[in-house]
Amino acid sequence: MSAFAAASATSTGEAVQFWVLGTVAVLGALATVLMKKSVHSALSLAATMIILAVFYLANGAYFLGVVQVVVYTGAIMMLFLFVVMLVGVTAADSLKETIRGQRWLAAGCGLGFGILLVAGIGNASLRHFNGLGQANSGGNVQGLAALIFTKYVFAFEITGALLITAAVGAMVLTHRERAERAATQRERSEARVREGKQLPPLPAPGVYARHNAVDIPGLLPDGTPSELTVSPTLRARGQIRDVSGEALAELAALEQRSGDWLEQGHGDTKGAAK
Repeated sequence: MSAFAAASATSTGEAVQFWVLGTVAVLGALATVLMKKSVHSALSLAATMIILAVFYLANGAYFLGVVQVVVYTGAIMMLFLFVVMLVGVTAADSLKETIRGQRWLAAGCGLGFGILLVAGIGNASLRHFNGLGQANSGGNVQGLAALIFTKYVFAFEITGALLITAAVGAMVLTHRERAERAATQRERSEARVREGKQLPPLPAPGVYARHNAVDIPGLLPDGTPSELTVSPTLRARGQIRDVSGEALAELAALEQRSGDWLEQGHGDTKGAAK
């Protein structure tokens, strides 16, 4: 079957799916390159990879579709996104050319990839190719495994080495040397004593306040609120609730009940002694 006959045999649903999802995939790829924020670029690339997984599933390559979602979109891309969010890569960092000539090298690699892509499409259009039924006759996973570990085993090993190199490179890029020596626990405790800070641990938010909310200051044993127990972010937003008056009233009532109980118990003791 020629490429023209295969294209003419495509159903209406497959054609609509290809043109709709293909357009979204191209837009996602362009957004990956043109977006100013790296987080948005990572999300656009993740969307493009998900659409590629849909294409794999639609063409009968079920194993590749699942691997595309689980490994690339679910693991590698999300890991890349979290690293970008934690490291905080800015637009100014991307303008610095850390390796001399890397822009020309990237342009050459892109041109070579384009030539390979055009050659592959031309080869598939001119030559005869087997259908999906024949390719998956022994099972999609079994056929893919036979190709990976026999005909394309060298390319598979090279790809694995590139992924390992990329992981090591990511760790090297995100590593930061400490500018000064880290203080020991003894030095930090001595500094707290010299500065006159509170030595015992601070109560957590809501402690002694009959609440477990993070926006309520913890109360000290005497009933006064401790502003150090709440987040400075909540204090700047004005989202801290004050329950010190209620807590002091409850504390006074509790002390009153305790006093009455002690007096009643003391009187009963005296009566029993008589």
